[in-house]
Amino acid sequence: MPRSALAPMALPAAMVGIVVMMVIPVPSVILDLLLTLNIAAAVMIMLASLNVTRALDLSSFPSILLIATLFRLGLNVSTTRLILGSGEAGDVITAFGSFVMGGNVVVGLVVFLILVVIQFVVITNGATRVAEVGARFTLDAMPGKQMAIDADLNAGIIDDHEATRRRSEVSAEADFYGAMDGASKFVKGDAIAGVVVTLINLIGGLIIGIMQNGMSITEAGSTYSLLTVGDGLVSQIPALLISISSGIIVTRATGTSDLGTDVATEFARQARPFQVGGGMLIGLGLVPGLPLVPFMLVGGSAMLLGFRLDQDADAEPEVTELAEPEPVIDPDDPAHLRRSMRVEAIGLEVAADMVDLVDPARGGDLLDRVRALRRKIALEIGLVLPAIRTRDNTDLAPGTYAILLHGVELAVGSAPPGKVLVIADDLGPYAGEVVNEPVFGLPAKWVPELQSTQAEALGATVVDRASVMTTHLAEVARTHAADLIGRQDVSGLLDLVRESDPAVVEDLGTSDVALPQVQWVLQELLREQVPIRDMVRILEVVGERARLVQNGEDLVEAVREVLGPAITEHHARDGELAVITLDPMLERELTAALGAEAGVTSLDAGGMQTIVQNVTDLTVQAESAAHEPVLVVSPSLRRPLVRLLNGVPNVPAVLSFREVGPQVELVTVGTVPIPTGSAT
Repeated sequence: MPRSALAPMALPAAMVGIVVMMVIPVPSVILDLLLTLNIAAAVMIMLASLNVTRALDLSSFPSILLIATLFRLGLNVSTTRLILGSGEAGDVITAFGSFVMGGNVVVGLVVFLILVVIQFVVITNGATRVAEVGARFTLDAMPGKQMAIDADLNAGIIDDHEATRRRSEVSAEADFYGAMDGASKFVKGDAIAGVVVTLINLIGGLIIGIMQNGMSITEAGSTYSLLTVGDGLVSQIPALLISISSGIIVTRATGTSDLGTDVATEFARQARPFQVGGGMLIGLGLVPGLPLVPFMLVGGSAMLLGFRLDQDADAEPEVTELAEPEPVIDPDDPAHLRRSMRVEAIGLEVAADMVDLVDPARGGDLLDRVRALRRKIALEIGLVLPAIRTRDNTDLAPGTYAILLHGVELAVGSAPPGKVLVIADDLGPYAGEVVNEPVFGLPAKWVPELQSTQAEALGATVVDRASVMTTHLAEVARTHAADLIGRQDVSGLLDLVRESDPAVVEDLGTSDVALPQVQWVLQELLREQVPIRDMVRILEVVGERARLVQNGEDLVEAVREVLGPAITEHHARDGELAVITLDPMLERELTAALGAEAGVTSLDAGGMQTIVQNVTDLTVQAESAAHEPVLVVSPSLRRPLVRLLNGVPNVPAVLSFREVGPQVELVTVGTVPIPTGSAT
């Protein structure tokens, strides 16, 4: 029978055997064999724990710990039955008792108790605490590890299979330390059981020897104490080895080799401690009253070893890894030219003196932040940004950076090396030129990093350079998300929907909805900062309404109405939606002027300008009162009004009454009046 077929049967058979051993008397010959097997198994488990490079290499260790503990308890029951029943327990127990006791009962009992204290108080308690702390910290670190895996996946560093493997490993690590936290209690209970069983054997043996077998107190004490101590030692030595193994497993950090090799390699680089430590030992040997020979012998050996390690380090040639020669690129190669002329969808360029931000060796974490930013944007608006190419540009002024969209410089900012951005109401205490924070336009100053603690103490907001750049990049990405979603991105989103809701994608085909039409709808939604995460409902509406409407704008409005509660929730604060409304007469005038193809209205260009200015003023007033208002109008007027306000700063988002969800309470913060002189 092959080994793969025997493995599933061996463990259940062993567990049944342990239970049978507790019930049925075991002959001393077989018991000797089982006791030897117990010691051998403990030694092999300890050696295996020394050879692992990480804890998960022995992920079954908690279960092994339980089985080994049950096996020892089963042996304790069998040996107790044999000791108390026949006054003998086989050659192994007798040999251990005779060798350790050396004819002295007290010595044997003391040695046994010392082993119990070492196992129970020192090793088991320490391993239990380490496992408990390891389980807590592993669970606390799981979200961060999962986010790092998702960020690498979104950045294209790893594929789906590698991401799945890493997630499984993180989950397995948490499960392992949690199981070890509980399994360590088995070892603690086993130590207590060993002491109890030893007392039972000793007291019960004395009673049986004197009262049933007619022995004298001295004879009974000598016979049963030898067997009891031998039994305790045969049980406690494997238990001690298992406890050491559990301590090694839970304290084992991930290494590149087994524990012995790692320790030898690491200490081989520490010549100075051996030299200093050896000198101190020799000095102690010269103190009057202390034995000179052992201190001189050990101290001299340590110093010689330290000098030898120092010489080996000096003599060891510096090994330089030969990098693979980079392939010679022909600048005239058509394939190279095509790659060179490719225009990235979004890019970040930094000046030559800002390369430290992207160099991990110098503490730069800008690339990691950019990767995390892609995941954040994806969760916020439902669009996975294209890979953001970051590179240096010697043409940029020192301390500046540029954000490019399809190769065109869209935004420029500054982040001088060695400085932090301080944002405060009073910038007087800080030296330097007043600048505007790139996202919100708040007044700020770049000050030396050494003044950051002082600025925070004064209540100012301190932002490091990398945070300024990633925040600016995020704002540009959100604002221009419509320009970043390409045909391939839409195809990928459709593939995701096809995996979970294939009928929705099939319905698009039957409705003759082409990929460019879906892309246009998504672009229009993103242009007005509407998240497209709910792709299933978006595609359902597109597939349904495409049969009924020919106008693409009407299709977008239909999608917005379905997404209305989500749009409302995006603008609401604490269950309240701050709204600006239009005077009813003004709404009728605007509908005639903007919504109708023909019609007579008294609103001229000057009146329109007045309306826009009124909307802007009300928005600023609401924001000064800590509100983030939206302009709510009739459905037929929403789209024309968006076109009217397009490009005007400080204007709110425009929603129709049909888009306002029922889950929020409307709070009117202003009404736009009809311009003076208009028809009534």
